[in-house]
Amino acid sequence: MLENELEKNTINIRSLMKNSSDLILKYAKAGGVDICIVTCDGQTDTNRLANLVYRPLSKLDGQAVSSPEKLAAMIGGELLIAGDEKPVYSAEEVISSIMNGFCVILIDGIDRGYAVGIQGFETRSVTQPENHRNVRGSREGFVEALHINISLVRRYVKSTELVLKTMRIGKTSNTEICICSMNDRTDRKLLRSITKKLETLPLSLILESGYVQPFLEKKSLMFSEVGATERPDVFVSKLYEGRIGIIIDGSPFALFVPKLFTENFITLDDYVEKPVFAFFIRAVRYIAFLISILLPGFYAALANFHPELIPDSLLRNLAASESLTPYSILTECIILDVFYEIMREAGLRLPSNVGHAVSIVGGIVIGDIVVSAGLVGAPMLLVIAIASISGYIVADLNNQISVMRFFVIVMGGLFGIFGITIITLFFCLGICSLDSYGVPYMSPLSPLSLKGMRDTFSRDSWHRLSRTDPEIYNMNGAEIKEDEA
Repeated sequence: MLENELEKNTINIRSLMKNSSDLILKYAKAGGVDICIVTCDGQTDTNRLANLVYRPLSKLDGQAVSSPEKLAAMIGGELLIAGDEKPVYSAEEVISSIMNGFCVILIDGIDRGYAVGIQGFETRSVTQPENHRNVRGSREGFVEALHINISLVRRYVKSTELVLKTMRIGKTSNTEICICSMNDRTDRKLLRSITKKLETLPLSLILESGYVQPFLEKKSLMFSEVGATERPDVFVSKLYEGRIGIIIDGSPFALFVPKLFTENFITLDDYVEKPVFAFFIRAVRYIAFLISILLPGFYAALANFHPELIPDSLLRNLAASESLTPYSILTECIILDVFYEIMREAGLRLPSNVGHAVSIVGGIVIGDIVVSAGLVGAPMLLVIAIASISGYIVADLNNQISVMRFFVIVMGGLFGIFGITIITLFFCLGICSLDSYGVPYMSPLSPLSLKGMRDTFSRDSWHRLSRTDPEIYNMNGAEIKEDEA
């Protein structure tokens, strides 16, 4: 706790900060009373510090303040310094405040301080999302600063039903997060479960929302019941459906729970076009998803075990191409699939200008050379290329697609169509068995909900959709339990 003596308080703060060089203590007098203004270098706006704190306090030098209590009353209420102002009662609170962009005014003879919000740390400006882009709609995406992200959400929902609750997690990083919910739509048991999980988070250091995500989901091997988005408009739409949103300071991705499998195939553009166009493009996404997973394995299965299913003219061309290669169909397929993943990872991690060069060299030069050299067949290269490009259409499932495609290739190359059937059935059973906070992960497909199907493979017109408000827990089989935490 803070003491009445200013010198003891500053010594205690220096000791807790280990005399860190970014701790700034500015001693001064205000109305004849000794004060100390504590800030953290780089976390505050110097212009706002001068205009909102130094200037009002310096004006008190010409008038005598009767006592430290009078000065504290003026700073805490009568003297307008800044809109974001709060009292602090311990050295730990002082340190936490200054690290979050506040300056703290300590007064000699007063056992509390006053934290004033003058945040001024450098942040990235609001730009278009990198991963979740749309043709129409907002061009704004979340950034790394929590207060900016909260303001983006509030701009979309100017209602008292939107409730924002901030808290800190991480013993070392002391990361600030915000739990967002719609008061009239959110299930209270779900909100308590999520809050409890975040309060008991065992992590000490949190650098990204991906650190928190595993603690909010069940032990699923590949699919996650927690969604992530860069778009404030998508985030708000999830809140409107009764979900819980989590914004984490330092991350441009906001989380929301629960998440459904079919949401991976839905974008904001589907709601700004005519329903017939939405149906067509969603059908393309589902087809591309299946092609990306099944096509290489299906090709290996047909070439190895079921050549009679291939037309004669095409079969002769495939046989002529594959006869010049030294590897089996399965080996070729695995080599090209692994090589594609290597090339994709290299293009992702390298700087953008170099990454494009790697993609061009890997896709055109190396691809042409390996075919010309007879290491792999041209049909196999084409099959892998089509499957890889199709996987990018469903960007949120790209990692899952890569893993599933590899298993389908192995099973198809070893056991034919029978092997593909077995591994596909295994994947389907695994997905259908998932439960996302009381809501079946495959809802509204399993269990079937005719009301939910109005916005799954296709969508109804806005005239019909506007008649009822969508709520996630109105779907068939949805039931949140208190022990979900």
